[in-house]
Amino acid sequence: MTDISIGFMLIAALFILVLIGMRIAVALMVVAFVGVWIIRDNFDLAMKLMSIATYNGVANYLFATIPLFVLMGHLVSISSVGKDTFDVAEALLRKVLGGLGVATVAANAIFAAVTGVSIASAAVFTKVAVPEMTRHGYKPSFAAGTVAGSSVLGMLIPPSLLLIIYGVLAEVSIGRMFIAGLIPGALLALGFVMVIVGSARFAPSFVFTKETLAKQAAPPVPQVLMGKAEMMRKLTPIILLVIFVLGGLYSGFFTPTEAGGVGAFAALVIAVLRKSLNLQKTWAVMTQTGSISVGILVLLVAAGFYGQMLAVAGIPSAIGDLVRGSGFGAYGFLFIYVILVLVLGMILDSTSILLILVPIAAPIAQGLGFDLIHFGIISVIAVEVGLLTPPFGISIFTVHATLSDKDTTLESIFGGALPYVGVMLGVMVLIAAFPWLVMS
Repeated sequence: MTDISIGFMLIAALFILVLIGMRIAVALMVVAFVGVWIIRDNFDLAMKLMSIATYNGVANYLFATIPLFVLMGHLVSISSVGKDTFDVAEALLRKVLGGLGVATVAANAIFAAVTGVSIASAAVFTKVAVPEMTRHGYKPSFAAGTVAGSSVLGMLIPPSLLLIIYGVLAEVSIGRMFIAGLIPGALLALGFVMVIVGSARFAPSFVFTKETLAKQAAPPVPQVLMGKAEMMRKLTPIILLVIFVLGGLYSGFFTPTEAGGVGAFAALVIAVLRKSLNLQKTWAVMTQTGSISVGILVLLVAAGFYGQMLAVAGIPSAIGDLVRGSGFGAYGFLFIYVILVLVLGMILDSTSILLILVPIAAPIAQGLGFDLIHFGIISVIAVEVGLLTPPFGISIFTVHATLSDKDTTLESIFGGALPYVGVMLGVMVLIAAFPWLVMS
């Protein structure tokens, strides 16, 4: 049996282990260790490669970005910055048809620039936006679907944990990944706004309740009166965070790790000044940050070892030769890859998909002429679709679990989020066709 055959069997074994419930980090480690041991017939080599992968993962200075940005996101979440951002967006957009939905997207886009975690956005805006939207005549399913759909902006608009994870796996610049995510993130937000305004105008029964439409008048809009001074007071914290983190990063003044440190410190100052922290909340923030960060770092260590096993087996080069010989071409490979990601998105979470596929696909894509930054943005958008599709749909489940109205079913939220899935697929095709949208 050839090394390549063993490699493909091990990949199949990995999928089986994950599907039967083994934790992805353990499955990656087990498959990688057994793979190197069998292919090289050397137990000591397998142990040595595992120790090297573990040391490199722990010692990599770049990995410090993960706990720092996670900490910043948690501190921002408990400081009511998300609610203040929504309040201002609501006041500015109150006269727009579907304005509360647009305000939710706008607030999510701004909030994404200081969190980088979709689940955090979904949890915050479910509590803030959904009750306000339903109170003003929006369907609960549409309100919840809008929050879930727009929450995915947190995984594309920098700083984003998925962009960091992809950058580590593909060995590309985290800073360049952050810059590349800006235009696609803006396009997604714009597409979401167009869906909301278009639905409110041409399919109002999808957006508003029967009681609202029965009044045979324009659906009510909230009359929120907020002075400029109040708006500035509410927006100043998030504006300062964006300036410190993204401004310093894009100007070249900070590295991604330094930007994470500055952002976490600034978020801590905001939380202290707003008196949002007590002993219990501080402990909760630190334990949640540690739990999430350690989980991600262990996954990345396991993925590094898994990538070494794939290289030893010759899987990336074998698949690359197969693609080139098949006549599919670069975009044929990209199409098959995206379909595979979308299918896996129905059964696995976003991080697991990247950990399994990127070590295989990135070398192939690079060999076919794709820039890995461009390929990375397409990959992140594709895995984000899985946040909104059944049966996994983690953003949908987060929204449903946070809702105070338990009469809103999971199925109805999936339906409310469906138009946003269409926008994501459209933007992904646009970016694939026009790489300059990412590379400019």
